[in-house]
Amino acid sequence: MAKNESSKIVLDVAYQPQVRTNMDTKRIMLNVMLALLPSLLAATYEFGFKPVLMVIVSMCSAVFYEWAYRRLLKKNSTIFDFSACLTGMLVAMTLPTSAPWWLPLIGNFFAIVIVKQLYGGLGKNFVNPALASRAFLIASYAGIMTTWAPPRAMGVDAVTMATPMSYLYTGQPMPEYFSYGNMFLGIMPGCFGEACKLALLLGGLYLIIRKIISWRIPVSYIGTVAILTFAFGHEGYDNFSWMMYNILSGALILAAFFMATDYATSPVTMPGQLLYGVGCGALTVLIRYFGSYPEGVTYSILIMNICTWAIDKAFRRHQFGVTKEDIAAEKAAKKAAKEAAK
Repeated sequence: MAKNESSKIVLDVAYQPQVRTNMDTKRIMLNVMLALLPSLLAATYEFGFKPVLMVIVSMCSAVFYEWAYRRLLKKNSTIFDFSACLTGMLVAMTLPTSAPWWLPLIGNFFAIVIVKQLYGGLGKNFVNPALASRAFLIASYAGIMTTWAPPRAMGVDAVTMATPMSYLYTGQPMPEYFSYGNMFLGIMPGCFGEACKLALLLGGLYLIIRKIISWRIPVSYIGTVAILTFAFGHEGYDNFSWMMYNILSGALILAAFFMATDYATSPVTMPGQLLYGVGCGALTVLIRYFGSYPEGVTYSILIMNICTWAIDKAFRRHQFGVTKEDIAAEKAAKKAAKEAAK
């Protein structure tokens, strides 16, 4: 829903997502980008000015690809809804600070042109563009995407170092400098947008308070990861430590609030959102335990994106006053009409 100039509530049902809100697309995207700013500021403090430059390059390239594609196909411009800006920002924030400047150019081409525009534009993509871009870049540039620069606050004399997820994946003891406090504040190597959990939680809380997103997906997602990792544990760690390291490591917090909640690729019903979050959490744990890649967040959400249509269909609401018998009679009538037309 959105408000027109006469302050009346109007509903555009042309395509998904159909979300009840008093904000238009532009204001929603601006609010999400505003919620990401604390994480970007924290990354700038820890890694220097390069994260800001990468975000600027990424956002500009995303907007250019969307403008050029729609101009080439003689379609109306959609760059002023700021959805391309948000995609570019998220693509950049899933990259390590050691990544070259040209990597977000490739990532955004895949996100905007291949994943978003070829399927019709905003609301018609069936997977999250930023996450699809990350999966593409990991498959294409694995070396670059897994090279991590340490933050300045660690005071480590090294060009690169392993992330907490690497230690969890191999089952090695976690070094002392990867304490809960350091990981919560983002004093660890990794993709700069996912490092500071405090900043991400503040941004996510802002989105929930503003009713941009629902609490159901992030809470059920993170809660499922917490319950499963605590229940199953891992050799060399006590169950509580294993749970905490899994929550504070990797892209779990970033993805739970800012990617799994994407309107176009997540369910719209309340029970559907809870099931979706649980599915994301269960798949994340499954991949982290048994996968060949330490992090499972990207692929778990992409898999659940593909299942969203089935979840919405299973939990869709029926029209008020329409009984099961009415629905069965309607289906029977359609079937009879098809047979008569043969």
